Amino acid sequence: MSEDKKPGTQPADKASEATEAEMAETMVLPDDPESELVPEEYAETMVLPEDAGVNAELQAALAKADENWEKYLRAEAEGNNIRRRAERDVENAHRYGVEKFAKEMLAVLDSLELGIQAGESATVEALIEGNQAGLKQFLAALTKFGVEAIDPEGEPFNPEMHEAMVMQPSDTAEPNSVLQVVQTGYSLNGRVLRPARVIVAKAPE
Repeated sequence: MSEDKKPGTQPADKASEATEAEMAETMVLPDDPESELVPEEYAETMVLPEDAGVNAELQAALAKADENWEKYLRAEAEGNNIRRRAERDVENAHRYGVEKFAKEMLAVLDSLELGIQAGESATVEALIEGNQAGLKQFLAALTKFGVEAIDPEGEPFNPEMHEAMVMQPSDTAEPNSVLQVVQTGYSLNGRVLRPARVIVAKAPE
């Protein structure tokens, strides 16, 4: 006799196969078996903590580099401005360095012109007095700018400031001293512009 089978039932082995097939269709394995499954909504936005730290350090380094570059540009611009100002100051010093001295000389020139105009009717004594006043004014202007006369009469001969024209025996002057100044010398702030030309005394023969 054949066994009766109840309608709607399947053998156990076929039911098991159907269950495994359904699971195979619904399960998706990751490419890397060792990686963790990440929900789809977070897959594109998720950043590993290590990557976040490296990115922050990179951004900080770039910001520092930009800051240093701006400092370099400002320092270079300031240096260029200082150099241009220095060059302009040097040029002006060369061009207008004698401006104050020239103004002082204008006063001396005015005095000389007035003396010439008055010379047509002035006496000899008045002309001499006028010339002396003009010379005094001129020397005062020179002294104001550091120019001083070298008049070493009676002083020991100094080859750095004096130029010996001749040696002359003398009973009154010390040997190797300046007996007479032939031409006055001048110095500028201690530097000799022109040595004084002098006669130097020597012992009588």
